[in-house]
Amino acid sequence: MIAYIALLRGINVGGHNKVPMAVLRELLTKSGFENVKTYIQSGNVIFQSATNGAKVLENKIQNTILDRFEFEVPVLVKTREELSTIFNNCPFAENKKIESYFILLSEIPDKKRLQEVSQKRYPNDDYVILNDCIYLHCENGYGQSKFNLNVFEKKLNVNATARNYKTMVKLLSLSDI
Repeated sequence: MIAYIALLRGINVGGHNKVPMAVLRELLTKSGFENVKTYIQSGNVIFQSATNGAKVLENKIQNTILDRFEFEVPVLVKTREELSTIFNNCPFAENKKIESYFILLSEIPDKKRLQEVSQKRYPNDDYVILNDCIYLHCENGYGQSKFNLNVFEKKLNVNATARNYKTMVKLLSLSDI
């Protein structure tokens, strides 16, 4: 069995796309996932599966949610090892890392798009793109940043979801099965 973390985007935000975590755990368990756990209401699911392949698992979770709740949710699945590598590869010093956001991408962006995005900078915001993650440090907080998921998704032509440092630490801890 492989430990996975599924990151759902855009659920339980502002009263939209409501997915109760207890119902989600039950649905995923009935779909064949094992040791299903959720963390906070924003769509973090830890589970085990014998299925090898993130895209297969992403599609299965998306279809399960679509069938039950009748709306689509972008889902990104990583193995525990992949998430741990992303976390450990953060290029920022520890004092910046603990205040950073990890924007996980559905795939490694096209090099030309990466070069274009890398040209854009704003005061008080620092970011580094490594493989399928954008490490973002916002000196004045994420809510005050000119960068957000929509900017990166549009410019890089990928799906993305963000988690802060504390959430990443907790997801790694919960997935240490």
